[in-house]
Amino acid sequence: MDKSSALEYINQMFPTEASLSGVEPLMQKIHGEIRRVDASILSAVRQQSNSGTKAKEDLADATRAVEELSYKIQEIKSKAEQSEAMVQEICRDIKKLDFAKKNITTTITALHRLTMLVSAVEQLQVMASKRQYKEAAAQLEAVSQLCNHFEAYRDVPKITELRQKLNNIKQILKSHVFSDFSSLGTGKETEETNLLQHLSDCCLVVDALESSVREEVVNNFCSRELTSYEQIFEGAELARLDKTERRYAWIKRRIRTNEEIWKIFPASWHVPYRLCIQFCKKTRKQVESILVNMKEKPEVATLLQALQSTVEFEKELENKFGGDVPNRDVGDDIEEIGTWENSSQNVSKIRKKYEKKFAAGQESGENETTGNKDLSVPGAGFNFRGIISSCFEPHLTPYTELEEKTLMEHLEKVVQEETWDIEYGSQNNVLHSSTQLFTDIKKSLKRCSVLSKNQTLFNLFKVFQRVLKAYATKLFLKLPKGGSGIVAAATGMDGQIKVSDKDERVICHIVNSSEYCHKTSGELAEKVSEIIDPHYADVVDMSEVQDEFSAVITRSLVTLVLGIETKFDTEMAAMTRVPWGTLDSVGDQSGYVNGINTILSGSIPVLGNLLTPVYFQFFLDKLASSLGPRFYANIFRCKQLSEAGAQQMLLDTQAMKTILLEIPSLARQTSTAASYSKFVSREMSRAEALLKVILSPIDSVADTYRALFPEGTPMEFQRILELKGLKKADQQSILDDFNKLGPGFTQPSVSAALSQPVPTPPALPLGITNSATAAGFIANSEDVLTRAAALGRGAATTGFKKFIALTEAAKDRKDGPLRRLFNA
Repeated sequence: MDKSSALEYINQMFPTEASLSGVEPLMQKIHGEIRRVDASILSAVRQQSNSGTKAKEDLADATRAVEELSYKIQEIKSKAEQSEAMVQEICRDIKKLDFAKKNITTTITALHRLTMLVSAVEQLQVMASKRQYKEAAAQLEAVSQLCNHFEAYRDVPKITELRQKLNNIKQILKSHVFSDFSSLGTGKETEETNLLQHLSDCCLVVDALESSVREEVVNNFCSRELTSYEQIFEGAELARLDKTERRYAWIKRRIRTNEEIWKIFPASWHVPYRLCIQFCKKTRKQVESILVNMKEKPEVATLLQALQSTVEFEKELENKFGGDVPNRDVGDDIEEIGTWENSSQNVSKIRKKYEKKFAAGQESGENETTGNKDLSVPGAGFNFRGIISSCFEPHLTPYTELEEKTLMEHLEKVVQEETWDIEYGSQNNVLHSSTQLFTDIKKSLKRCSVLSKNQTLFNLFKVFQRVLKAYATKLFLKLPKGGSGIVAAATGMDGQIKVSDKDERVICHIVNSSEYCHKTSGELAEKVSEIIDPHYADVVDMSEVQDEFSAVITRSLVTLVLGIETKFDTEMAAMTRVPWGTLDSVGDQSGYVNGINTILSGSIPVLGNLLTPVYFQFFLDKLASSLGPRFYANIFRCKQLSEAGAQQMLLDTQAMKTILLEIPSLARQTSTAASYSKFVSREMSRAEALLKVILSPIDSVADTYRALFPEGTPMEFQRILELKGLKKADQQSILDDFNKLGPGFTQPSVSAALSQPVPTPPALPLGITNSATAAGFIANSEDVLTRAAALGRGAATTGFKKFIALTEAAKDRKDGPLRRLFNA
C-alpha cells in the first residue's frame, strides 16, 4: 500500500475513538501472521538447497553410467573383429575348395553340352544332306537352345567353328527347302503321293529357321502363283476394263482348287491371306494402268460394272479374312431420310440408332487395343476395303455426270406430272414431286455409297445440291406473278396478283413442300457426313440449298398475302363509293365489310388447315400489317363524311377489327391468338383514332388530333378538315392555329420540362375515351419499333427468320440482291 491507502485502511478499521481499544489485538494478529510467513520462507529456502545438491549427485551418476556403457561397446566391437578374423582364417581353405568345385562343375557341364552340340551339329548335317526335314526341325531347335548356352564363349575358336558350321547347315537346309517348294504348283504333287507330306515337313524346318526365311518362302510362293496371272491379264485380250470380273474369278477359282494342297502350310502362315494381298496390289496396278491409258472415256455401264465387281470382291475378302473396319450397312439409315413417323416409332428409331453407335464405339475401342499387331495377320489392321476400288476414284466423273443427268430428267418428269394438289386429309400436305425427288436422291446415294465413300460421293453430293436448287427454282416459278399494295412496295414485286382458291392451295402446298425440302436436305447432309470419308465430312453442307427453300417459303407467303390483298380491291373501292356525306343515321355494318368477311371466311379455314402454325402466324401478321394501314389510307380516299357517316365508318372499323380478331378461331389455330390480337388492335387503333378526330367538334378538332396523333402532319390535318366538310375559308383559320402550336404538344425547353409537371391534355369531346387519349401519346419511335417487331414475327425456322428480317430492312432500297430476287 502507498501512504494514502494505509491511512484510508487505518481510518476504515478505526473510524471512532471507541474503536481504538481493538488496536492491541490487531497488532498481535499481524505479528503472528508475519511469524508464519517467515517460517514458510525459511522452509522453502532449506528445501531448495537440498534439491540442488541432489540434482548434482544424480547428474554425476548419469555421467559415470554413460562412460561405462561406451567402454563396454568398444570392448564388444574389438571382440567382434577378433572373431571375424578367426572365422576367415578357419574358412580360407574351405572357400578355395568351394570355388574349385564350382569351376569343375561348370567345366563338366560345358564340356557335356559341347559334346552334345558337336554331336547334334553332326546329326543335323546328316539330316540336312538326306532332307529329313521333320527330324531336322526338332534337331535344329535343340541345337539352337544349346548354342544359346555358349553365347558367353563366342570368341572361343571351337565355338566359332561350330557356329559357322551350323550357319552352313542352315543355308543348306534353306536351299533344299526352296528347291523342294519350287515343285509346288507344277503338277508333281498329284504324281508323287509323298510330296505334300514332304513339303509339310519342310514347313517345320522353315519355322525352326529365322522368321525372315518364312517371309521369303511365302513371298516366293505368292509371286510364283501370280506369275501366270500377270501373264494372262497383261495380254491385249484380257487387259480391258470389261474383263475385270474375270480377274476376281481367276483368284477365287485358284484358291478353291488349291485349298486342299495349301493345307501343307501352317495356319499361322496365313498363305491365302498373304496371296490375296499381293493379288490386290498387282490388280490395282494393272487396273489403274488400264484406266490411265484409255484413249476414250469408258462407258459408264462398263466402268460401274468393273467397280461393282471390285467392291463386291473386296467385301468377300473382308468377310473371309476380317479387318479392322466394321461392316456397316447404311441402306436403312438412308431410307430414314425424310420419313414421317409417330412418336413411338421415333423413340424406337432413336434407341436403335444409339445402340448402333454404342456398338461401333466398342468395336473401335477394341481395334485401338490391337493397333500394334502385325499387318500380315488377318484382322490385325489390314483393310481390304478400297485396296483396288480406290483407283477408280479419279475416273468416275462420267458416273456423276450420268447421275446428275438422270436426276435432272426425273425432276423434269415429276414436275410435269405434278398435279399441284393433294387429297384432303393427307398426312403431310407435301407435293408428290418433293417426296419423289428425295426418293430418287436416296436411291442415287445408296448406289454411290456402295461404290465409293470418298471424292465420288462428295461430287455426287454437289450434284444433289444442284438438283435441289433446280427444284427450288421450279417451285419459285410456279408461284403467281405480279402484286400490289404495301407488301408489294416492301418486296419490290410490281403489279397485281389475282389468285383463285386453287392457287391459294397450291401456294400452301409449295410452302409445305419447301419446308419439307429444307428439313430433309439437312437430314441428307447429316447422313452423307456420316457415310463419307472423315476428310470430306467437314465440307458437307446444305445451308445454301436450305436458304433457297427459305426464299421460296418467304416469296410464297408474301404472294399469298398479296393475293388476298388483291381480292380486297373491289371492297375497298366500294368503301369509297358509299355516300358518307349524305348518311343521316347509323345502321348495320356496311356491305364492303360483309364482302371482306366473305373473302376471309372462304380463304382462312383452308389456309389454316394447310399451313403450319408458324407460317400461318407469319401470314396473319403480314395480312394485318397490310390491311390495317390500307384501311386507314382508304378513309382519306372517301369524300365528305357527315357525323352519321363517320359514326357508321367507326362502326365498320370496329366490325373489321372483330373480323380480323376472329381469324385464328376461324382457322382453328389459337396457339398464337393472344399476340396476334394485340397486333391487330394496334394496327386498327389508328383508323379508330382518325374517325374519332373527325367526330370531334370543330373548336377542339386540332387539340384532339394533336392528342391522338402526336406525329401528325399539317397536310393530313387539312385532309381531315376536308372530310369534315369545312369550307376553305373555315379551314384556313383552324390551320393557322394548328400550325402556330405545331402538330404535337410543345415544351419550352429541357430544363423547363424537368422543373415543371407533365401537362394535362385538354378535356376531350364526347366519344373520345381516355384509353384513346393514352394511345395517342405513344412516341413515334416506339410505334415504329413495335410495328417492325410485329412485321418480323412468325419467322421461326432456320434461315427463314433471317431472310424475312433482310426483306423488311430492304423495303426502302431501290436496288440490291433482295430486290432483284423478288423482281426475278
